[in-house]
This record gives sequence, C-alpha cells and structure tokens, in this order.
Amino acid sequence: MATDVWQLDTAEAIELRRAGRHTVVVSRATVRGQGQSAADATLLDVSVYGCRIAALGEHAAGDRLWLRLDGGWPIPATVVWADGERMGCRFDQPIAGSTMRDLTRD
Repeated sequence: MATDVWQLDTAEAIELRRAGRHTVVVSRATVRGQGQSAADATLLDVSVYGCRIAALGEHAAGDRLWLRLDGGWPIPATVVWADGERMGCRFDQPIAGSTMRDLTRD
C-alpha cells in the first residue's frame, strides 16, 4: 500500500521525493479517475515511485487514479498535489525497472 505523503513529517516526505526523476522520451499517457472515462494526458517526468503529468480535468490531492503510461498496463496511483492541469502522482507500488527504461531510455 502506498504511503500517504501528506501524512509524513517533512523529513520523510523530502526523502521520498528525492527518488530520481527522469525526463521521459515517451510522453503519451491516459488518466482515469473513479467514475470517469479515460482522458488523454502527457507524462512530464517519472521515477519508480511516481510521476508528474498534465491532464485536463479536476483532480485534487488524495484522488485515486489509474494511469496508463505509453499504452501499458493500468497503474494505480494517488494524486499527491495538483495545480491546474498538472499533478504529481504516487504509484501504489514502484514500477518495474523495465518500464522505467522503456519510458526514459537514459
């Protein structure tokens, strides 16, 4: 089960956020919230623990989402922060290294 970052003390939250973010070479994604249909999104950056995406629609911290990155399997995630069309999401489970390589190729 994912850690609720907003419930951590500052030091713990900073340590989680230090996971290396990588610029993506594949930016195609979709987002689907509970009771919503899938919407196109753009993957902005990614780490094994989460990602930053741009998507139309209203999303708030704590919202549960299903993300499809580059047409792959749905990944359950939680919105940690949202600012207009951009949001940061934490995956329920870290994504596989092979998925990271496919998305970043760095």
